[in-house]
Amino acid sequence: MKRLAKVEKNIEEKLKKQAKRYNKSYPGEMVHFDTKRLPLLQNQKATASRDYLFVAIDDYSRELYAAILPDRTAASAVKFLLRDVIDCCPYTIECAYSDNGMEYRGNASHPFAVACVQNNINQKFTRIARPQTNGKAERVIRTLMEMWHDKVPFMDSEHRQKELCRFVNFYNTVKPHKGLKGDTPFEVLQAYFSQPVV
Repeated sequence: MKRLAKVEKNIEEKLKKQAKRYNKSYPGEMVHFDTKRLPLLQNQKATASRDYLFVAIDDYSRELYAAILPDRTAASAVKFLLRDVIDCCPYTIECAYSDNGMEYRGNASHPFAVACVQNNINQKFTRIARPQTNGKAERVIRTLMEMWHDKVPFMDSEHRQKELCRFVNFYNTVKPHKGLKGDTPFEVLQAYFSQPVV
């Protein structure tokens, strides 16, 4: 029994080491991107076209950017990148990390790849059929669905978009994050940018 307990303890310690969270060293070093098809609104017919939630989350600060777009195309991904991320982001994005979805990956003339090149952003992708390697984006989508989408009975698409903006503001400035030792993304960024320049 003592040997079994010792083996069990060793396994637990190994699993804890493997599950250790990692953070990049500075804002914009890597931003995770992902997309999710949203459920129909209460008053929408089953034949209605679905909206898509696009998210980007900074690996270092967990600052969240999100938008609802009408489709899951490269054009929508580019619109999200330029309008909702780069135009609003207070730091330079060095790397966009995403799954291998058609909206993010293609040949050299793929619109998202072109937009990344034009903005000096490198692209990295998850291993094929391993979306869990984009865990930060996957997790923030789950949080969004649980704390925003499943909690509010939206009247229409405009109301859903407005509530998304409210939730993103709450997520970035009010909600404490375990992975940030209880701080908010705003507090992490504020602390980073108030450091003296060496």
